[in-house]
Amino acid sequence: MNATERLKGLETFIAVVEAGSFTAAAQRLNLTNSAVGKAIARLEERLGSRLFERTTRRLELTDGGNAFYKTSVRILDELAEAERALLRHDEVPSGPLRLDLPATFGRLRVLPGLLDFAHAYPQVTAHVSFTDRFVDLVEDGLDVVVRIGGSDTWPDSLGHLYLGHEELIFCASPAYLAQQGAPRSIGELLRLQAVLYGRADGSLGPWLLPQARGPVLRQHPAARMVLGQAEAQVAAVAAGYGVAQLATWLVERQIREGTLVNIMPELVTPGLALHIVWQQARGHLPKVQAVIAHLESLRIS
Repeated sequence: MNATERLKGLETFIAVVEAGSFTAAAQRLNLTNSAVGKAIARLEERLGSRLFERTTRRLELTDGGNAFYKTSVRILDELAEAERALLRHDEVPSGPLRLDLPATFGRLRVLPGLLDFAHAYPQVTAHVSFTDRFVDLVEDGLDVVVRIGGSDTWPDSLGHLYLGHEELIFCASPAYLAQQGAPRSIGELLRLQAVLYGRADGSLGPWLLPQARGPVLRQHPAARMVLGQAEAQVAAVAAGYGVAQLATWLVERQIREGTLVNIMPELVTPGLALHIVWQQARGHLPKVQAVIAHLESLRIS
């Protein structure tokens, strides 16, 4: 089967999914109901798989149909991008731009800059998701992501830009320190109540302690409270529930305002690396180049 044959029926299929029925899709495409139905039937026959579960009341995608829909949308979007890239006016960044950001870092540190980017490039329509799960740029149809952590090696299909490493510091509220006393040694620090980060799998984030010589020590203090969200950790520490090791980007405002105190600053420790990552196949697009340049301001080293 040639490439042209593979594209047949995709526009009709997408219209049916997005319109919710054959009738609504037919009106959108200026076709008859019969023509839409035959186009979907031919597509299902060619694929050897049902795309829809049909009842008298509802039209729902099968699991295979849902996966095929996502792929079809991505293919047609990429064709549209290729056409725009051939047009002279596409020297100006334009079109849909799909980004994924770490939930808390994205909201606090990236979103303000993205709003400035949207103002500077009104022809770009940003579609931004916020998640802490690992995403596959190609599978999820993303143009650019910001990643905290990850491998030091990257596949050839991905471009990447190093932004620096997080810095981790120990924080407590002034009221908690007034009650418990400021620690003067690692031993005293470990005896304080700990507000720890807890992952969905039940594991706890350790405290990282630098050494003059040798690797960083990983300590697991007894927890006063375990929270699965970074901003919740900040709120608990500010409310006087104990000590937490937190990234400076997360608590810089609280430190500046005095609601949190950086205790034992000599224990500052490098955290996870930050990168901008993008699909190499889309790296030439003006909108991708523009947002990468804009996000470079996130450098933290």
